Amino acid sequence: MWFYRFGQFVCDTVFSLVFRLRTVGVDNIPKSGPVMLCSNHISNLDPPLIGTRVPRKLHFMAKAELFDIPLFASLIRVLGAFPVKRGGVSKESIRTAIQLLKDGNVICIFPEGTRNNLEAVGKRGAAAIALKAGAVVIPVAIVGTYRPFRRMTIVYGKPLDLSDFDGSTSEQTELATERIMNAIRTLLAEGPDKAK
Repeated sequence: MWFYRFGQFVCDTVFSLVFRLRTVGVDNIPKSGPVMLCSNHISNLDPPLIGTRVPRKLHFMAKAELFDIPLFASLIRVLGAFPVKRGGVSKESIRTAIQLLKDGNVICIFPEGTRNNLEAVGKRGAAAIALKAGAVVIPVAIVGTYRPFRRMTIVYGKPLDLSDFDGSTSEQTELATERIMNAIRTLLAEGPDKAK
């Protein structure tokens, strides 16, 4: 865990200097229990940026090819990554995500699937995983463009109420997904100054 904290320190230092990082609403993340952070996706830097100031260790999916590089694979595993195959989320990665949540961890997922795809329909995997694991879902908005010395802001919204969905049908999962996507869009539209 010390290495993860050290990584957070390094990322915080770099992001603060280069992107003038600001975080809003970190206190909305529960201090214990299973939590899923669902965010818009604009860059490969998103996972470390989102996790930099979160007091709990963040787990996230990374391309399976990255785990073929021996030393790098060990590094990203320590930093909370687990593999997902190219072309979609595999059953194995879904099982890993559900188990991590059931063990009381925090994971980060990008329900839009690919970068800069927020206007499209979100992928149902995030909602399905959250519902199966009984996780608290926190919408997250990344505001900014990763341009040096331009401010980047991460907004962590309030927990979503998904209690009226149990994931028993694809329709319910789709509705839960849309609620998650709408919450992210709202955070982006309102901007960090209106977030609490």
